[in-house]
Order: sequence, then C-alpha cells, then structure tokens
Amino acid sequence: MPYVIGEFGRPPEMPVEVSPALTTPMYWFYEVAHAALNPARMMGDATKIMFQNPLNPWTHTELGKSIAAACEVFERTTRRYGKPEWGLDETEVQGVITPVQVVTVWEKPFCRLLHFERQHERPLRHPQPRLLIVAPMSGHYATLLRGTVEAFLPTHEVYITDWSDARMVPLAEGRFDLDDYVDYVIEMLQVLGGDVHVIAVCQPSVPVLAAVSVMEAQGDPFVPLSMTLMGGPIDTRCNPTAVNNLAAERGIDWFRNHVITKVPFPHPGVMRDVYPGFLQLNGFISMNLDRHMDAHRNLFNHLVQGDGDLADKHREFYDEYLAVMDLTAEYYLQTVDVVFIKHALPMGQFVHRGKVVDPSKITRVALMTVEGENDDISGLGQTEASHRLCSSIPDHRRVHYVQPGVGHYGVFNGSRFRAEIVPRVSDFMTMAAETRIAHAAE
Repeated sequence: MPYVIGEFGRPPEMPVEVSPALTTPMYWFYEVAHAALNPARMMGDATKIMFQNPLNPWTHTELGKSIAAACEVFERTTRRYGKPEWGLDETEVQGVITPVQVVTVWEKPFCRLLHFERQHERPLRHPQPRLLIVAPMSGHYATLLRGTVEAFLPTHEVYITDWSDARMVPLAEGRFDLDDYVDYVIEMLQVLGGDVHVIAVCQPSVPVLAAVSVMEAQGDPFVPLSMTLMGGPIDTRCNPTAVNNLAAERGIDWFRNHVITKVPFPHPGVMRDVYPGFLQLNGFISMNLDRHMDAHRNLFNHLVQGDGDLADKHREFYDEYLAVMDLTAEYYLQTVDVVFIKHALPMGQFVHRGKVVDPSKITRVALMTVEGENDDISGLGQTEASHRLCSSIPDHRRVHYVQPGVGHYGVFNGSRFRAEIVPRVSDFMTMAAETRIAHAAE
C-alpha cells in the first residue's frame, strides 16, 4: 500500500497554521476532546469483540465483518499512540544468533543513552567497532531508527540517543535548547570514552557537527573516530526545499505565535512551553492527506476480506507514524531560527555557550556525508556542505556519497540502505579507525 515515507526524520519546522488566538488553549482543548471520545472508543472495542466472536452468527457475514472493521478503524484513528517498543530481541553476530538486551547507560532529564547489548555466549573472534547513532528530535521517537539500528547490530556495538517527550519532563527540570542538545552530545561521547564512531541522522547533523567542533577546539581526548552525517540540513541555502522555504518566508515570530502552547494537566510537564506532538502530526498528515485516507480505507477493506498480513503491515507502520512527542519551545524555536532562517553554521555565526563554533578546528575526526538523490526534506548539497566547513580534515579521511533512487527516508532505512549505504559506512569507519591509529603511531 502507498505508505508515506518521505516525512520520517523530517526537521521540526513544518507546522500546520493555527490562529494566534487559539495557540494558548489549543492543547487543553485537545485533551478535553480526547477524553470525551473515551466512552466511544470503549464502546467501539466492545462492539468489535462482539462481532469477532466465533460464537456470534453475525461474525461470518459481510455485515458483521464490516462492523468489526469500522470499529477498529475508528479506534485507531482516535487513540493516542504511545512510544513504540524496539522489538530487537536478537541479531546474528559472526554467524551466531545472539540475544539483544536494551540497557540504559546514561541518563538526563531530556535524553537516555541506550546500548543494544549483545549477549555473546563466547568472546568474538574479532572486536567490533562501537557506534553512537544520534536520532532526530523532530517529533517522532528514536524507534523511528529501528531499521537503522537493526542494520548495524550484526557488526557493531550500537548505542542510540533516546530523546524524552517534553510533556513528560517536569518544569522543575529546567529548559532544553539547542545549546543543551550540543552539551548532551558532548557528554555522551565523553561517557563512551572516545573509541567510538558517531552517525547523525537528519536534524542532529547540525548539533553533532557543532559538538565535535567544540570538542576539537578544546583538545578533548574523547572526540569520535569518525562522524557520518546523513541527510542533514547543514546549509539549507543549497538546493532549498519547500520545508526550508517555509521557515525563511514565515520568520521566527510567526512560529512563536502560531505553534507554541503550554502542556496541560495532568501531564508531568504541565505548564511547559512546547511545540505539541499532535500539532506536528496534523502537519505531517496534511501534507499527504489523500494517501493517509486511502491507507485507512484499504485497512477497512483488508479487515473485511480477512487479509491479515496487509492489515498487520498497516498497523505496524501507523503505530510508529502516529506516535509523536512534544518538543520544548526553546529548542524548536532556536533550531528554526539558527539553522533554517539565519543559516548560522555555514555563515560562521553559530554560537554555543557564548563562543563561535568553528568546524575548521576538526582535524582528528574523519567525515562522511550521505545524501539521497530524491530527498525532498534535505536537498542535495545541504549535507555535503559540511566538507567545505571542515576544511582541515585531510582529503583521504573524508567521503561523500549520494544514494541513487531514494528519498529522505531511504537515506537511513530500507533495502537500499541495508544493501548499499551500510557497507559503505562500515568500510569508512574501518578506514577512519586505521588512519587514526597510524597517525597516533607517527
């Protein structure tokens, strides 16, 4: 079925337009409306169960199947989707099926660092590189990168950033902005001890590049061995997309007035200023409304026809797609302003904690950039621009790759990602580690 895949991993800057007069109370209205539908959802669930009971003679009729299908579609389109599970219980390592356990190895209010710990029965024949994947903080949960993690698990020790839903963080924990994001990345790299590679998927390309630049400028011994930036908005002046143009046309005041609201009771983050997940989701869906309507119409038909496989594919996709998180207002607004309006990093004006960030300070970290030929979120050339900024990295320690025939989502997930991008990134990381060792020996 025609699933919409181009929106995953998108930067947090394509909101639906809302009147300023409705901005403050709209989250509260949403909560009241959601609560008001609870009885209807419960009635729908009960009706669905009744018409799926094999003892009910209506269950085997076209009418009974249609009623059960309609009840499921109603429940799924009105529920609030929780954070999805990783579902990565095992992987194959050097020919052996190995159990995987997800362990938290570092935690702060707005993020946890997860380790996909592989439970080896015997020592590995050859040690495998450690990899930190920095997931986007752009509306969807880190589980969006489940396929990315799964692809690297057989050959790498994988860690990933698990960003918190802002509505679940109490106001007493303080604010979180782009400067804090950079600080979190630096601290995680220091916790991992330096012998690690880092991959930034989409939006985090900017803060990861800034974090590594800050670490290099300070002579930090825990800089990563390599840095891979995938489909990231390093310089959105290059081949700007509709997403980029919207930010430039609206200006930061429009975003502040139209999409920022306060978290309502009873969420732990009550009264925190956020860009709410439900509003982001409204923007996601409105971009391809016809496709989403067709997808749910197809779900109804599959349920009536008893096509369980296609129905399961729909459920799996939308369980992830419709699970969204709130972003702190200060992070969202600073990202839009600094990255998409002012182009601060490529202009040499990106400031972190009062100091200008200078990517030309990077000398020890190898750089790889990956772009999709048909990317309509981060246009061709936007990620490659980091090579111009990181002018001190030797040519033999930098790589740029454009994946033919894929859009934004295909840069970090899907069959071509597994078959063509992952091997190239793995080879690049091996090269980066070897050249760092050779340089240290000289």
